[in-house]
Amino acid sequence: MGKIDAYRVAVRAHLHDAGDLEAYLRAESRLPGPRSNLELLAAAAEELDADWCLRWANADVGAAPSDVFLISIGLVGLGRMLAVGDDRGLTILRRRAGDGEWRVREAVAIGLQRLGDADSRRMAGIAADWAGGSALEQRAAMAAVCEPRLLRDPSAALGALQILDRATRSLMARSDRRDPDLRVLRQALGYGWSVAVAALPAEGWPRFEAWCAVDDPDIRWIVAENLRKNRLVKLDPARVDRLRRGLGSSRGGPL
Repeated sequence: MGKIDAYRVAVRAHLHDAGDLEAYLRAESRLPGPRSNLELLAAAAEELDADWCLRWANADVGAAPSDVFLISIGLVGLGRMLAVGDDRGLTILRRRAGDGEWRVREAVAIGLQRLGDADSRRMAGIAADWAGGSALEQRAAMAAVCEPRLLRDPSAALGALQILDRATRSLMARSDRRDPDLRVLRQALGYGWSVAVAALPAEGWPRFEAWCAVDDPDIRWIVAENLRKNRLVKLDPARVDRLRRGLGSSRGGPL
């Protein structure tokens, strides 16, 4: 039995008592700490019913670090609900994509990926819609689709490239580059391109190389960061070397 399956059994054993369940999840969350218990998060999101997920996904972030863990479970659970046709949590997911807590924002992306595992077209449609929204909504869309296991279908990889193009253009068009939300988006773009290019090189390389020619400090930073990723170096070391030499030293420091 794998870790997630073992945790699902443990969660089911606590479902009879709300207080007992919450205490168990908080105790096993590994928060505060550098990495929350993602296996338990995935397991609990599969076991909790819709009422639990909606309530926790809507909760406020409190003083305890483990509050974020319960919210994250709810958000990933909303992704599972979307996968079975229950759309009640979609507006909550989009709202929390702009949350001030990074773990909550990450849970939104994981929730969309949970939908993507079951219905990739539905997830792609939601991501494409969010790609026209705020910087943090764009970041959530990009983070959701730039997951290697979801890009095995060329059409999914092409959709990811289109979202990356749109988000990169949106960032370049902004004059308020020191906006904290843009920092978050730029950081995500600093790895997302490499994931999508590696999934669909024939389409990805030309799109990415077009950005290599743009003389903008933040675009140059995004390009340079992606060229450092091993997935691109292994994919085409000669091309990466050429692009690095053409780029020169990136002038794009922190926003």
